[in-house]
Amino acid sequence: MRILIAGAGGVGAAVAAIARRRSFFEHLVLADIDQGRAQAALDRIDRPDRMEARALDASDPAAVAALAEDVGADLILNACDPRLNPAIFQGAFDAGATYLDMAMTLSERHPDKPYEQTGVMLGDAQFADAARWEAAGRLALVGIGVEPGFSDVAARYAADHLFDTIDELGVRDGADLVVEGYEFAPTFSIWTTIEECLNPPLIYERERGFYVTEPFSEPEVFTFPEGIGPIECVNVEHEEVVLMPRWVDAARVTFKYGLGDEFIAILKTLHKLGLDSVRPVDVRGARVAPRDLVAALLPDPAGLGDRMRGRTCAGTLIRGTGKDGAPKASYVYHVVDNERTMREDGSQAVVWQTAINPVIAMELLAEGVWSGAGVLGPEAFDAVPFLELLAEYGAPHGVQERDPADPAKG
Repeated sequence: MRILIAGAGGVGAAVAAIARRRSFFEHLVLADIDQGRAQAALDRIDRPDRMEARALDASDPAAVAALAEDVGADLILNACDPRLNPAIFQGAFDAGATYLDMAMTLSERHPDKPYEQTGVMLGDAQFADAARWEAAGRLALVGIGVEPGFSDVAARYAADHLFDTIDELGVRDGADLVVEGYEFAPTFSIWTTIEECLNPPLIYERERGFYVTEPFSEPEVFTFPEGIGPIECVNVEHEEVVLMPRWVDAARVTFKYGLGDEFIAILKTLHKLGLDSVRPVDVRGARVAPRDLVAALLPDPAGLGDRMRGRTCAGTLIRGTGKDGAPKASYVYHVVDNERTMREDGSQAVVWQTAINPVIAMELLAEGVWSGAGVLGPEAFDAVPFLELLAEYGAPHGVQERDPADPAKG
């Protein structure tokens, strides 16, 4: 397999760092609008000769296709901001390459009733193109990061091996990470964080379909495993709510994120001031999008690893009926420690945890264990080979049984 990674930010660089130890690919190209950044990411690791850096304007589908054809890429991994999904998605199709991403095309609020009715949902643009990909016999595997990604694999595994019926699939994300030296330093892209946290959260119910709520709604104190402990989680817009119901039969699907009161207060303030807007405004003759300004003022999350300590946890809480017919609740999760990821790959925990999942998916595709055509989510594939390979990489998942009457407690 010959791989083209579009984007040499934190996640793209971590993908290269994790993949360097594996033999499933023949050649890997890390490409970025700034070739120097891609080269620097490769120079930081003990890379094999089968890796190289190239320049790429990922906003141009023709440029994506041209580079893919030039390097003979069988697969394109989109490690860019989701704003660039349409261009990379189209470029991969034009190049005849398999496509992977970790976040789907962006949503658009309902123009009149944004907190009462759904508008354009996450991934709608990609799923609208599914028939074309299927007819061409090519695969677009969407949402294969950690969330979405591992969380979706966890849902598939639970449906196939742990549960007879599922009342709710509830993704729950929390961490005890601390960044020293900064009063405010998000551990992931602030641009994406603003997008998903301030958009109307999406919920799925079998009898009702998809519906939206207010941001930060339905607070719940969820106890995370392995000593992370209780964290208040709130509803956030996320792809799992769109993906899971397509392949897993569940009465309800939710996504809740442990943000913390301070983070929520900052996000609300950004919104009140209009600093979450992506529409450029005139600033002394320069056109600047307020959200881009916020991102420029904050430290690059990829560079925070040496100031971070703690762990991050991603997982899916499943409630329903077990194989024995009794009520059951299980949390299928993945915990990553920042000390380990920095020591082994020079990547902070959040981006590393996102990056390991597409590497595993690429290996499964290269070996023919996973295959398919169309626009598919992680739930469309057998979860067991993925989880087995995750353990082989030295980062196994966990399954924690919980009280069905109060599963948030742990």
